[in-house]
Order: sequence, then C-alpha cells, then structure tokens
Amino acid sequence: MTEPRLHHVSCLDSRGLHRMAYWEWGDSLNPRVLVCAHGLSRQGRDFDTLARDLCADYRVVCPDIVGRGQSDWLTDPAGYGVPGYVADMVTLLARLGVAQVDWVGTSMGGLIGLSLASLAAAGGDPGRNPVRRLVLNDIGPTLDAAGLQRIASYVGQLPHWRDLDQAADAMWALSTGFGPHSRDEWLGLSRPQVRPDGDGLKPHYDPGIAVPFRSVTPELAALGEALLWQAYDRIACPTLLLRGADSDLLTPATAQAMTERGPRATLREFAGVGHAPTLIAPDQRAAVRAFLLPP
Repeated sequence: MTEPRLHHVSCLDSRGLHRMAYWEWGDSLNPRVLVCAHGLSRQGRDFDTLARDLCADYRVVCPDIVGRGQSDWLTDPAGYGVPGYVADMVTLLARLGVAQVDWVGTSMGGLIGLSLASLAAAGGDPGRNPVRRLVLNDIGPTLDAAGLQRIASYVGQLPHWRDLDQAADAMWALSTGFGPHSRDEWLGLSRPQVRPDGDGLKPHYDPGIAVPFRSVTPELAALGEALLWQAYDRIACPTLLLRGADSDLLTPATAQAMTERGPRATLREFAGVGHAPTLIAPDQRAAVRAFLLPP
C-alpha cells in the first residue's frame, strides 16, 4: 500500500520559528500539486484515502497545521488562528516551488483555503493568486452557533485512553456527523489522532488550540463573519462546496448564498452525513475528482 513521505518546513510566528510537518504523496517532481488541509482538531493523515486516489495525477501535500500531528506547538496560543495558518501555507507553497495549487479544505482547512484564494497580488493581478481550484468541505463564511457550541464542548480537553480501541470509541461518540464508516475505516482515521501518554494514549494536538476558539465574543464573531464574506466575494477561481446534508455548522441558507455570490460555488450535498464529510466514501471522492480533474 502506498505510504506518504513526511517533511517539515520552518515558519515564522510572533515568538520565533516553528516547524510545520506535511505529508507528501506521489511524484515529488509533479508540477500539479493538491494541498489538503484538515479541520480544527484533526491532522493531515485524514486525507490518506483521497490522497491514494489522486496521487497518480497530483503531488498531494497534506500539512499538519501547527499545533497538530507531527508539527510543533506554538509558544503563544494566541497564534492559533486563520491568519497565522495562511502565513504558514504561503511558506509551504514557497517550499513546494509551484506558482499554483488546487486546494481541498475541510472545515478550518476550508477557511484557510478561502482566505488564501481571496488574496490579491501586488498590482491586483488575480492570475497570480496561488489557488487554481478550491474545494470547501462543509464550511462557509457563516458558522452556525449549534455546531460551534458542539465543537467548543470537547476541543482542548486531554482525555487519557488505555488503547486505540477505547480512543476510537470515544472519538466516534463526538464524530457521528462524519457519517457511516466501517470499523477499519474509523480505526484508520483514529490512529494518527493519538500519541503515547504514559501507559496509554492522549489526543495528538496542543490543547492551546482551544484558547482563541473559546475567546471569541459575539462582536468578534460578527466581525469575522463579515470579513469572511468579503474574502469569499473576492475569490475568482472555480469553487466546489461540499455539504453534509445534516451539517450543524454549514446551514442550507449559507450554502445557497455561496452559490449565488462570489465565485458562485457548485454545491454538492451528501445524505446521511453531518459535519463533515471525511472524503472516504466513494461518492465523496468521486465528486472531488470530477471537479479537480474534469474530462
């Protein structure tokens, strides 16, 4: 079975440097690059199945966003936010040595891609934006309060599990929105989510990622939403919006609005799935492939 290569790149933050890990699949000389960015409490190995599907066509790069997986933890947790993550992605793209990439972003990873795709180059040339095609997986400028409250109820906690099976069961209790998965599929998603902790296991991420998330006031949330809509309206590249039909974070109204303004995203919904599709099911992978590699 194909396995990825692990690399690191040094990035700048307010206190100095941190190393960001990224997993690379396929031919390292392939000029066609796909970046897959994960959700708030996840890591780059979430995309193993999709990457195996696409690595014959792409050099697939799946970063562990700082504070997660094999990446460093920040000294100052205030740095855990989309602006810092976007800066890290600009550094990553410079390391990859390509002018443009295609982007698949789940939840937080979609907000990073949205923000990156909205940036104007000096002189305002839209052709110099680094994102060629954008897939937003169950995320948009408006985030429903119910989904945010659910995520806030568990992110940043550090439970201790005796083994992978117990960890997988506990994480499944929080992740039923991901939709149906076989036990083997769920264990595959769970294994990179943990790290050794004495005689057991604990989550792979810095609990400090919850600090900025939980410090958002209603006023800051409203400002952030307005800025995200402004960013979305600046996107010029073709955009695919994926939505779990039962999502508690991306509402039908927000998804519909995203098809009518900005890049006028193409919407694809998946029945029996909430927040967020894992891009493991064949129909989910097929939707991504058809958009990224049209006939």
